[in-house]
Amino acid sequence: MTARRIGAIVTATGALLPLVLLTVYSFSRNWFWPRLLPAAWSSRAWVYVASPASEISPAILTSLWIAAVVAAISVAIALPAARVLAWVEFPGKRAFFFLLMLPVIAPPLASTMGVHGMFLRFGLTETVTGVILVHLIPAVPYTILMLTGSFTRFDPDWEAQARTLGAGTLSVWRYVTLPAIAPGLALAGVFAFLISWSQYLFTVLIGGGQVITLPLILVTFQRGSDEAITAALALVYLAPTVLVFVLMAKYMRRHA
Repeated sequence: MTARRIGAIVTATGALLPLVLLTVYSFSRNWFWPRLLPAAWSSRAWVYVASPASEISPAILTSLWIAAVVAAISVAIALPAARVLAWVEFPGKRAFFFLLMLPVIAPPLASTMGVHGMFLRFGLTETVTGVILVHLIPAVPYTILMLTGSFTRFDPDWEAQARTLGAGTLSVWRYVTLPAIAPGLALAGVFAFLISWSQYLFTVLIGGGQVITLPLILVTFQRGSDEAITAALALVYLAPTVLVFVLMAKYMRRHA
């Protein structure tokens, strides 16, 4: 067995073992140390999570909506910014990259408290709009950096050749630019989605308990010591990440 295969097995085991434990916990009842398996099994947690009458479904839909909008806005902002950063040299470019990463480097609590004061003045606290805007703070810098790498590997002469052949601006973007940067564009959008999907601190401070997303529900049940429902919610919370990882792995392998 090669070292590469051993490494893949170890990595897969490390990734899957927590998911297996969460799955067992989600169906368990009265699972206490030192038992290796639960004394009793129950689907209570999943029945509750899937129930339309519970608060779980609205929280999931809110999380999906916010994350999708954040991903779309992040990509829309990042496309022109990354294009300029990749192709245009200007004084202070390195300093700009540092400033771009400041929202990510700075402690989340400090940056959010500053934004909270500004959002109060504009009436954006306790609103979905305010939560979307605050989620853009960590999402946009990463999206710009990822797309900058895609544009760096893209030759501007390809666009020039298309224009020489009579292609208009929209045609150049549709048939030349976007297909060339598609892998990076998809990865950047997915990354922005997952950043927003996983936000807790930004959401609770700006949402003020009025905008309920899945991470807020998950933390509530975790603090309530209901391990079965917490495990089921954790699996739901991890599902987009696992799904995206599988799909992106297939996509990147296909376009490698």
